[in-house]
Amino acid sequence: MDTQILISEFVGTAVLMAFGSGVNSSVLLKNTLAKAFAPNWMSLIFGWAMAVTFAVYIGIALGGPAHLNPAITISLAAGGIFPWDQVLPVVAAQMVGGFVGSAITMIHYFPHFKQTGPDEGNVVGIFATGPMSDNRFMNLLSEVIATFMFMLAILCLGKMSDGLFPFIVGMLVASIGFSFGSTTGFALNPARDFGPRLAYAILPVPNRGTANWGYAWVPVLGPIIGATIAVLFFLAVAPK
Repeated sequence: MDTQILISEFVGTAVLMAFGSGVNSSVLLKNTLAKAFAPNWMSLIFGWAMAVTFAVYIGIALGGPAHLNPAITISLAAGGIFPWDQVLPVVAAQMVGGFVGSAITMIHYFPHFKQTGPDEGNVVGIFATGPMSDNRFMNLLSEVIATFMFMLAILCLGKMSDGLFPFIVGMLVASIGFSFGSTTGFALNPARDFGPRLAYAILPVPNRGTANWGYAWVPVLGPIIGATIAVLFFLAVAPK
């Protein structure tokens, strides 16, 4: 196993989560400049799109495949595109990266966490996802559909240059957010949900609310199922 791949996946996922949860913190926590300018759903969508874009650029620059997402890694392995013997260490690096990226955001916004209670925005949703309508079957289905569309689009991009690919993936994230993100917050990625949720639960975040562990399996399982179906579908219908 090439350690450079692990470094790339760890750092890229940490950057993804630091930027992404940083956007959420700006919007949800009290007394931030962003809060003063009445941010909206579009702010979050494009903030996360840029987070993904620059995280993928960094992952590629550091010499890895820039999956930054266990659902991508596992689904590619299921399709015979990525070696199974590398899945566990790569997924571990991604999960730890998500945890560390969230910790960076917590440190940066620590004074604002101290000023914000759970009923005012200090919630696990800064770091992890949750449903607007709590129906676990439909929540799971939403994550499956969103990640299927995300992964299928990635597979159909073709041989793009490294310089353009991360930007296109970021815009794809924005498109998925606008189209399918309003139901569950479109996790698409277990590493951007489980590791950050764990960080919120165990790190000394002032005034924190519940981590909502009862929901945590949905944004882990849903993206893996959706991405795997997309890979198998692509392999079945793509020109040989």
